[in-house]
Amino acid sequence: MNDNAFSLSSPGPLRGTITVPGDKSISHRALMLGALAVGETRISGLLEGEDVLATAAALRAMGAAITRPSPGKAPGEWRVHGVGVGGLLQPETALDMGNSGTSTRLLMGLIASHPITATFTGDASLSKRPMARVTDPLSLMGATFTGTKLPLTMTGLTPAVPLEYTLPIASAQVKSALLLAGLNTPGHTIIHEPIPTRDHSERMLQGFGAKLHIEETAKGRTITLEGEAELRPQTLTIPGDPSSAAFPLVAALIVPGSEITIENIGLNPTRAGLIEVLQAMGAHITLQNPRTVGGEPVADLIVRHSPLTGITVPPHLAPAMIDEFPILFIAAALAAGTTHTTGLEELRVKESDRLAVMAEGLTAIGAKIEEHPDGLTIHGRAGQPFDKAATITTHLDHRIAMSFAVAGLASTKAITIDDAAPIDTSFPNFFPLMQSLGAEKA
Repeated sequence: MNDNAFSLSSPGPLRGTITVPGDKSISHRALMLGALAVGETRISGLLEGEDVLATAAALRAMGAAITRPSPGKAPGEWRVHGVGVGGLLQPETALDMGNSGTSTRLLMGLIASHPITATFTGDASLSKRPMARVTDPLSLMGATFTGTKLPLTMTGLTPAVPLEYTLPIASAQVKSALLLAGLNTPGHTIIHEPIPTRDHSERMLQGFGAKLHIEETAKGRTITLEGEAELRPQTLTIPGDPSSAAFPLVAALIVPGSEITIENIGLNPTRAGLIEVLQAMGAHITLQNPRTVGGEPVADLIVRHSPLTGITVPPHLAPAMIDEFPILFIAAALAAGTTHTTGLEELRVKESDRLAVMAEGLTAIGAKIEEHPDGLTIHGRAGQPFDKAATITTHLDHRIAMSFAVAGLASTKAITIDDAAPIDTSFPNFFPLMQSLGAEKA
């Protein structure tokens, strides 16, 4: 067995107050925009997982100075001395993105409007993921690419060609890549978004001083960015990642007698779909002390064990919770009744084919699942714990690993995860945090 194999169990209710790592999406963007500002950007609460560290390393390779302050400072305190829009330099070696699709796609956008040639590499999982959704529109702006999967080499163009583009799929990564390319492109970059996606890029671009206009219409959202921008350095606090909070949150819902508080969670409306869906299923989740931090809505969550009931998840909520579906499937498998999900084709091209992997794993631990091209139908166990021992293959996917680890808290048999290593990409303190609430690791 892999030395990194593990399982979690719960000898009793989960209790305690916790904070989760900083939001991964916001952390990536804070580093990138800080690298394009002139002066020092100060960031607190930055996620120090492998994905974000890959972004920092790539930006350093292109001239930005990114450092932690002296030892003794709080975790997540970082400083970025930017080079200005248009000031990125030619990297001397390939940019290793590890497992991070966000780093890869957004950095391609940054480079597309610079006179830079860069080679992107990644791990086995990332090398299987499609990049055409980004390379195709960036090619319209003048960038050239050697292929559509890693490893690939791209060459940017200065001045790049202004683009007006309608997103064919709901993808915040594609939208963000095009906006980043537009920063160093003369004229206006215009993006039509029929289905709104997470808007961290728009909020942060405006915060850094970019001239960006958003128009809501009956056909969706239109974002217009004025190019050749001058970005101002900022002082930023990164809220807790709602995608990471999803794991202890669902754990508390499914372990009888549990009650936990998760502090400082980002509740951007484009990211809060999971809470809406779980509340519709009967979850007791209370939002306490709502506030705004760094332009993002934030609150503390009080979560109590709750009997859940299956529902049909509205497809329009998928973009607001796309990364949380694996852990939602765990909750649904323990609910009373049937949960139907559709519109989830995007899950087939994440770190793994999450629909296929979740269906296989849930079936192995005793759930009844029907897999469809765009979703799963899950026949819940009405609160009865999982009752089959199984070893789950993660396929290098951090969310698969954590989802089935949480499932082990509501199982009479061991659910073993084959590899803990992928968890470090987004949630490096997952184990001590879960143990602080009362879970046990084997």
